[in-house]
Amino acid sequence: MRRSIPVLLGFAWLGVWGCGSTDDASNGLSRADSVGVALLTFDETVFDTIAWASGEEVLERGQVVFETSCMKCHGPHGAGDGGFILNDQVLTPPSWLGSDWRLANRPIRLRRYIFSGSVQGMPYWGLVGLRYRDIDAVASYILQVLRPTYGEA
Repeated sequence: MRRSIPVLLGFAWLGVWGCGSTDDASNGLSRADSVGVALLTFDETVFDTIAWASGEEVLERGQVVFETSCMKCHGPHGAGDGGFILNDQVLTPPSWLGSDWRLANRPIRLRRYIFSGSVQGMPYWGLVGLRYRDIDAVASYILQVLRPTYGEA
């Protein structure tokens, strides 16, 4: 229990970063530079070393990461309807749920995207606080929990 409190506080802090950009200008980097650094830093082989005690453990962790870092932009089910406002504009990220979602059957590309973000506004989570283990968990949660249940409710 004591270990979970600092972890939850850390995720709450990450949630402050939200879907907006970090202060790239203060460190002399453009958003594109930061995304480029993240892409160069990303190491897909790290995912081969991540071990989970069970499938349930990875999905529980993924849900926590999703709820603290992703949901406010992507919405409670990943439909892109979180309604997060940045610079007086409501962000409209893409839905993960459509049959045409480009990362649907590409787990490593999804992990890379979560890690490196995009110039359009997706945070480069690998540079601002999510560990590879967290990225693995949230990617698993997106692919195994959110996408399969879409359309059933």
